[in-house]
Amino acid sequence: MPGGHSQTLRPFLWCAERLYPDTEIVSRTHEGRTRHTYAEYADRTAQLANALDEHGIERGDRVATFCWNHTRHFETYFGVPSTGAQLHTINPLLPDEHIQYIVDDADDEIVFVDPSLAGKLAGAAEGAEEFADVDFVVMGSTEIDELDATPYEEFIADQSTEYDWPELDGDQPAGLCYTSGTTGKPKGVEYTQSMLWSHTMASQTPQGIPMEDADVVMPVVPMFHVNAWGMPFTATAAGAKHVYPGPSPDPADLAALIEEEGVTISAGVPTVWLGLREHIAEGNDVDLSTLDTVIVGGAAAPQSLIEWYDDRGVEVLHAWGMTELSPIGTVSHLTSDLRDADYETQVDKRAKQGLVVPGLEFEVIDENGEEIPWDGEAFGELRIRGPWVTKEYFARPDASEDEFVDGWLKTGDVVTVDGDGYIQLVDRTKDVIKSGGEWISSVELENAIMAYDGVSEATVVGVPHERWQERPVAFVVPGDGVDREALVDEIQAGLHDDYPKWWVPDAVEFIDEVPKTATGKFSKKDLRERYADQSLVEGSVPEEDAPEQE
Repeated sequence: MPGGHSQTLRPFLWCAERLYPDTEIVSRTHEGRTRHTYAEYADRTAQLANALDEHGIERGDRVATFCWNHTRHFETYFGVPSTGAQLHTINPLLPDEHIQYIVDDADDEIVFVDPSLAGKLAGAAEGAEEFADVDFVVMGSTEIDELDATPYEEFIADQSTEYDWPELDGDQPAGLCYTSGTTGKPKGVEYTQSMLWSHTMASQTPQGIPMEDADVVMPVVPMFHVNAWGMPFTATAAGAKHVYPGPSPDPADLAALIEEEGVTISAGVPTVWLGLREHIAEGNDVDLSTLDTVIVGGAAAPQSLIEWYDDRGVEVLHAWGMTELSPIGTVSHLTSDLRDADYETQVDKRAKQGLVVPGLEFEVIDENGEEIPWDGEAFGELRIRGPWVTKEYFARPDASEDEFVDGWLKTGDVVTVDGDGYIQLVDRTKDVIKSGGEWISSVELENAIMAYDGVSEATVVGVPHERWQERPVAFVVPGDGVDREALVDEIQAGLHDDYPKWWVPDAVEFIDEVPKTATGKFSKKDLRERYADQSLVEGSVPEEDAPEQE
């Protein structure tokens, strides 16, 4: 079999094209939907591989993409790494200076770019020495004005649909993805063939995110972000149908694809599924009958969202991961002894980040360097290791020293672990609010606030306080026509009932939109900077309600 006995990606496609040659790969584009079978896809990846060889790409060279979710982008997922080159997916939402830095750091030879993103890339490349020796291929059939780029269809057109795929070792670099760089320069995470193979196989276990040949899989999570959580590889390994939603799909686009293509599994950050819920709540008739599972990651899904989709026969499956984990680390399946538990208990478990995926180990370390008890109360930083967890950053020994210790990745996530082993994210170490010597979980408060009717989005940040060090402030995006004053009263009263008084935010501020990072997560840094003058929390927290000081 191609690929020998090493743990590599190539056998996944080898099986798909032979066992499921007629299964479709569908893309939403500006011109309409495109359709290819696995047999046609395999031919096109061979053409791409031949074109890369002719261009002079050699084993170990890095080939970049600057693209949305579509079939041509998917062709690079197997066509690049299976030659021995390395696929570097670039986030097009990053600032120009970050794009320049990572193209230079990765030493990319070619960048494949979508026509709609060519202007953005041209802006980053203009006058930048980092792009001096980079060639461009535009993902289409015609030339574009913004860049001197070869059309993709021209790039592969005259190439053979046969390719002599090389024998590769499992440690051959296959992928590269950079962190968003919110606390400094982006850090590159390298994925070897065996890391991606191991991640795919673990995803296919019942405790992962398993798929089968009857599934129709739609990754809404961007393909530039940690390989769309590995879903294109897992779906191919399963022989499943792929559906790619293309550039910037809105809820109506997603609804149409779910209905018309029969999507059974999809994945994206919570805002995607909140948006679809709002679309339906506005009176749009959407048939979700084929949809079995939506995988949520990147942020916690509120219990109200889980319950809303339950009512419509759709399971919201919580997962947690990181760029450094390829990316999946935990999935919140119910263990067998919880399947007969009451619904409230089940939802409480499912709202957590879940159980570690088989193949990984973790420990949770408190501020004193000790492991915490699994009691659901004690906090600590999560550390993790395993075959698809990176052990160092690409060309960054300085960063590696800070974030890896004795073989463990220090995740920067503050978590609790309950008696059943379910991990719950409390906060990022940089986002946890420390008030009067005690920790307050911004994530828990956010989930509680987003459960209220009339709240579209909410985030909670710590604002400096002269006496208490930090105090929580809630920032809420209200729904249309909401009585804001009444909503504030309802939120404050409800939180006072459920939490210690010193946990309750000192202010509820209404904003038009929660700032997002380049990967769609809430950007608390922007809000902290905007409200760093303490004006929102002056005079807050009565003496009798304050937490004990350390």
